[in-house]
Amino acid sequence: MPEEVTDTRPSRTWIAPLISTVVTLPLALFTLVFGALSSMACDYCEEAEAHRFGTSFDSAWTVLTVGLVLALITLVASWALSRRRPPAGLALAMLAPSVVSFAWLAFMVLVDQP
Repeated sequence: MPEEVTDTRPSRTWIAPLISTVVTLPLALFTLVFGALSSMACDYCEEAEAHRFGTSFDSAWTVLTVGLVLALITLVASWALSRRRPPAGLALAMLAPSVVSFAWLAFMVLVDQP
């Protein structure tokens, strides 16, 4: 008589990555659009102030885009690990929106606002 194989893995491990996706992707899109639009904050500044703003904006934009890419990588990793290692998938799912928030905070700190 063959033995019955039972699956001991949790069955609803996809819920945390799904909620994280629903939160992270719109948040990242909003952050990206608002970050891009903030480049127009110094359209009518004086030359020295505009140069200072432009220099700080370029480095801050790089930090923002790298942060958003890291958030996307974290989100994909949460989906990949949700079935094999549920605790790691849950941790990454909770971390993804935090990475977007941290990238936005770093962007706002680095930009020298006029």
